[in-house]
This record gives sequence, structure tokens and C-alpha cells, in this order.
Amino acid sequence: MKEVMAIIKMNMMNKTKRALSDAGISSMTAKEALGRGRGQVDLRLLEGAGMGCEEAIAVLSVVVHEAMVARTVETLIRCNQTGRPGDGKIFVLPVDEVRRIRASEPGDSLLDR
Repeated sequence: MKEVMAIIKMNMMNKTKRALSDAGISSMTAKEALGRGRGQVDLRLLEGAGMGCEEAIAVLSVVVHEAMVARTVETLIRCNQTGRPGDGKIFVLPVDEVRRIRASEPGDSLLDR
């Protein structure tokens, strides 16, 4: 199993969620984020997240079977690539175990197929 974590622009979130769902990836976690890439720090960006400014960012996390990693990454790139600085980053991380809290059941069968 792998976690695919993407840092994307907040205004791309709905488009990205739809595209992932269309690609067969329906389970994901997203949250607002604060930070920056290599550009200069602009504290107005922190206020921008609440106002829907393009520069506001989100972190999207998806745990998938190894066979789905390439499709997930390709979908994220296709949805978020504008060719301009700030399009985001994608990280692929190993996941050693998954468990459902309610029943304490283990296994990768808990993931979307």
C-alpha cells in the first residue's frame, strides 16, 4: 500500500476530487494547509485561504494499492498542472498497515479497489 499525498491549490480541490472519483479512487482525506514553496512569504496568503484565493493550498491524502499509484499520480497531475509556479507537489509514501478502528480489522481489503 502507498499513500499519495498532494499539495495543491485550494481552488483545484473540487475538480481533483471529481477526477479521482472518476478514476476509481473515492476515499481521500483533505485539509487546508499553510505554507509556501520557494517564493517569498506573503502573510496575506494566510487570509487568502479563507477567502478562496488561488494561492491558498490544500493537502490531499489518498491511500491506495500499489497497482493504483500510477493512475492516482497521473490523475493528480492532469487536474492540477497549469505550467505556472505553485501547481503543487506529489509525494508517494509507504504504508505498512491499515486498520478499521470500529472493528479493529486489519488488511488492505479496507481500501478502495
